[in-house]
Amino acid sequence: MQNPIGFPNPVNEKAARVVAGGVVVLALTAIAFEIEWLLPLIALGFLARVLTGPTLSPLGQFATRVAAPRLGDPKHVPGPPKRFAQAMGLTMSTAAVLLYFAFDAHSAAWAVTGVLAAAATLESVFALCLGCQVFAVLMRVGLVPEATCEACANIWARA
Repeated sequence: MQNPIGFPNPVNEKAARVVAGGVVVLALTAIAFEIEWLLPLIALGFLARVLTGPTLSPLGQFATRVAAPRLGDPKHVPGPPKRFAQAMGLTMSTAAVLLYFAFDAHSAAWAVTGVLAAAATLESVFALCLGCQVFAVLMRVGLVPEATCEACANIWARA
């Protein structure tokens, strides 16, 4: 049996955008209807994707197996920036869970979830991955070694 832990490299950007669209729907539904139990569900989805890419994520499975193949040929992009973006989503969604359930700061939790929805909207609609941009800056200033993503080392020239 293949080890499920690990993130794909490269990643189909079309699948990543579908996942981001799913995050937007979940986050906005949680906010609009104040469905607090969706907050841990969103965080668990991010955790699954950080650890395994789409392997253990129902949303990731839907995106890679159902939706993305119907959107045409894959558009491959480097995996490490997408994993970093998922980790940023995990951080934000975990913060929302803690704010809501541990600190009883419901408004703050919904605000963080709204920021998460805004970032996911940029990815889904405009293919603007904020986590990928932060990753590129961290590489540029030397906090992320070039060996982490050799394909990303000259990301600014490709833009």
